Amino acid sequence: MKPRILFLATPLIALLLAVGCCDCRKQAKNHKALVGTTWQLVQLMAHDISAEGESYTLLLHDNGTASGVGDCNRMTATYAMTASRELKISDIGATRRMCPNYEREGEYFDMLEGVTHYEMDGDMMLLLSNGELVAIMQAR
Repeated sequence: MKPRILFLATPLIALLLAVGCCDCRKQAKNHKALVGTTWQLVQLMAHDISAEGESYTLLLHDNGTASGVGDCNRMTATYAMTASRELKISDIGATRRMCPNYEREGEYFDMLEGVTHYEMDGDMMLLLSNGELVAIMQAR
């Protein structure tokens, strides 16, 4: 009798586990690829940012280059990443237009060059520098 109950209970347990993981499937659906997605800054050094249009964006290309926009200046860079979520952005070059928020733009570019790791949470990318959260970017 016990083997029969176990035999009947196994599919029920599997079904309950699958239904219980609905949030997992929703989060996986919202998960964005790091490379090829345009990311927009929503928080810099624990301060909320109200970025509009193309401002404060970052796009990592599959050839190891990155592009984006600060407050008003376009930027290019190179990057390297590993399977253990290490990320190094370097050689940032930008146009030199006078922007209304040029100080924040400088902080943004400096932050990018200081990133050591990243974490993904659905459509959010968390940028870290030596374990400290320095920025949050959202997929556009």
